[in-house]
Amino acid sequence: MRLGIDVFTSNKLRRLKGARVGLCVNLASCDSALIPTFSLFLQQKKFRLTAVFAPEHGLFSALQDQVLADHFYDKKRRINIYSLYSDRLVSEEEINEKIDLLVIDLQDVGARYYTFLWSAVLLIEQMARLNKKIFVLDRPNPLNGVTVQGPVLEPGFLSFVGLYMLPVRHGMTIGELCRMINDELRLDADLEIIKMKGWKRRGYFTDYGLYWTPPSPNMPSFQTALVYPGMCLLEGTNISEGRGTTRPFEIFGAPWIEPFSFVQKLQSKKITGAKFRPVTFIPTFNKYAGKPCGGAQIYVTDRKRFNSVTAGLEIIKTIRTLYPTKFRWRRPPYEFEKKKPPFDILIGNEWIRKALEKNNSIAAIQKVWQSGLSRFKRQRRKYLLYD
Repeated sequence: MRLGIDVFTSNKLRRLKGARVGLCVNLASCDSALIPTFSLFLQQKKFRLTAVFAPEHGLFSALQDQVLADHFYDKKRRINIYSLYSDRLVSEEEINEKIDLLVIDLQDVGARYYTFLWSAVLLIEQMARLNKKIFVLDRPNPLNGVTVQGPVLEPGFLSFVGLYMLPVRHGMTIGELCRMINDELRLDADLEIIKMKGWKRRGYFTDYGLYWTPPSPNMPSFQTALVYPGMCLLEGTNISEGRGTTRPFEIFGAPWIEPFSFVQKLQSKKITGAKFRPVTFIPTFNKYAGKPCGGAQIYVTDRKRFNSVTAGLEIIKTIRTLYPTKFRWRRPPYEFEKKKPPFDILIGNEWIRKALEKNNSIAAIQKVWQSGLSRFKRQRRKYLLYD
């Protein structure tokens, strides 16, 4: 298969001839030979790369979770690097002065709350107001383009982990998502998607012989991405989601969890497509840094049958049941949201948190969101670009 960047560099770079080009990217975005898009664009003589717009974690994918970054001038490469995860937004005046058009090349991980998409959407809004052309170089959804899971975000819970009504696992590529949001929100951006060649919707990342390039420090492998849609919900609690370990989102726990009895309880839930192993870990940073934590490691045994969202909810429910006096919901602020509970903006509503507090079954909770998920599946059909 050929990525959007492969297609673009092989026969479409002439579209940029003579232009001052802005690039929304980080170093995880590489062509099939592992050459970063950033490097490829810097080397071009037919156009000038005049500005780079970096998502959360920065251009070099090195900054940790929710670390703000400022804009800076790269003296060695003689180019302005603008942070899209900053207290100071890039002004439209600056954009207008620096670039004639924009190229977006970002690797999404298939979950609505991964912030790269929303950085791209906000930049697309600005470009639309400036009447500037945008190319989106498409990349695979690593979790496949068929499976759709979790509740659809409710309008009252929009935030930087969801600026449009998507389910947790959306089953779309970043190009398809930009196309849909541009149309549905009537942004009227001059948007062109550079499609991949050879990508099939049913394929997972590992089916194509592609190299995994971590888009952020805590997304080190495809296995991390596979569990992330559900395990990221732990960010909305006082449970460590494994940041500060070598297996973030796969390892989880807290100082007051007894790992063996905990795993025995999880195994009794018979979570489809997953198994658990008791662990003790000491996070080097983030929640419980330097403190021994008991917990578990999740292993996906059948990725086609595994539902990460319901698994994440079942894990939270189990911990609440076993440790009712220890478990807590995380309090705001979180991802620029200062009032709503972090769990609510992650899951996209408040009723699921309240249902968990009433000890409702996960099956009953899932049943409630199915009608909204079915509507989303119908809505997205006209925006799908691949078979």
